[in-house]
Amino acid sequence: MPYRFLILRSPEQRLEALRNALHVLCPPPHVIAEADSVAEVVESLEQAETCDVLLADMDHGDGRLRGTKLLQTLRQACGDTPLVAVAAEGSVEIAASAIEAGANDFLVRQGCLQDRMQTLLEKLEPHLLLLQRNRLLRTQNQLLAQAAEQDEGMIGESPQIRKVYDQIRRVATIPRPILITGERGTGKERVARAIHAAGGPSGRPMISVNCAAFSDSLLESELFGHEKGSFTGAERQVLGKFELASKGTLFLDEIGNMSLPFQQKILRVVEYGVFTRVGGSSEVQVQTRIIAATNIDLEQHMQQGLFLRDLYDRLSFEILELPPLRKREGDVAILSRHFLHQFMREIPAFQGKQLSQEALRVLEAYPFPGNVRELKNIIERAAYRDSTNEITPSDIGMLAPGQAHIQGGSFQEQVEQTKRKLILDALSAAEGNQAEAARSLQLSYHQYRYFLKKYST
Repeated sequence: MPYRFLILRSPEQRLEALRNALHVLCPPPHVIAEADSVAEVVESLEQAETCDVLLADMDHGDGRLRGTKLLQTLRQACGDTPLVAVAAEGSVEIAASAIEAGANDFLVRQGCLQDRMQTLLEKLEPHLLLLQRNRLLRTQNQLLAQAAEQDEGMIGESPQIRKVYDQIRRVATIPRPILITGERGTGKERVARAIHAAGGPSGRPMISVNCAAFSDSLLESELFGHEKGSFTGAERQVLGKFELASKGTLFLDEIGNMSLPFQQKILRVVEYGVFTRVGGSSEVQVQTRIIAATNIDLEQHMQQGLFLRDLYDRLSFEILELPPLRKREGDVAILSRHFLHQFMREIPAFQGKQLSQEALRVLEAYPFPGNVRELKNIIERAAYRDSTNEITPSDIGMLAPGQAHIQGGSFQEQVEQTKRKLILDALSAAEGNQAEAARSLQLSYHQYRYFLKKYST
């Protein structure tokens, strides 16, 4: 793995020979950078720019700061980064004072400097490998912590969701790709996290990537990483999500939105576990479990030539089909109470609220085109709107069964509510089939989609 060296320039270019020796020993993709002052070094390190080895002339420093004071300042700034003190002459006493001041090693810049540098690098190699491994682990742990903060657990007792629980238990410990399908908002990422959590030790990383959010070129760099100089602005090597998720799980959301050429690249990683970074020439081997998800009908996409049959076959060791909320018997009430309690726990000012029976009946009759995600938003808005301790249908913004209009609403509000009811009732009658719902209202599919998006948010 390439290293980044940072040299503190000294007056009269006293470290020029050292820099030249480094260029010979460590050609690209290794990086050799220079800083004009101690302040520039400190600023660079504070901004978290990667530095694997820092070298400074102990005798002259940057012309302003030198000696043990220089080394103490640099040590405080560079943390666990190896610091090499360089001097024109050496002795046991000088080397000892450098080490005591914070240097990891001491180098005399006289004689056969290239041989001295070679010996130094061999001594530092174990330290550098450990340093890079620790950086990778820190990145993985940060991503894992972010994922844990976002995870709300899986809630539900319906037979439909219990079937999903059983599939998770059976497949979690089997290191094979998994495909999760379901409408938007059904909790595909939550299921992926449950599989990951049940599949091994808690310290393993899990990383999520929304494949629909990137163009092919950006997605390639995001997943596979890139080498320094591979494109404009690529100033250093960057590891991709496949490497960061090594020994763990990579969740590829919206995989049905990938272009066919990019599907070919993913197919190779799924099948062989190898890929090449953008701008790279050598293959990288990873052991990363892939969980893919989509709300697209992949069977239809394959028939239309929009999705590779080979990729589908590789991903579908097990297929988890998540049921829409309208088909999860009894789960609307369970989830509604859960989201309300969660909201009150997060914002204590809303403590003491409860859902009325009328509100629950309204929610259970609603088709939820946005599924669990939509229910969560509805409950939180209702708790915010409610001025008492009991959430009613008016707080939710829906008609109670048998209501013909919004009590106290203006003409325009009643018109909008009527439109909303027609759109959502049609979807419920069509059991979620939007094309059929559109036909029942004599609307085009695109017209119906427009109104559904408008009235389901």
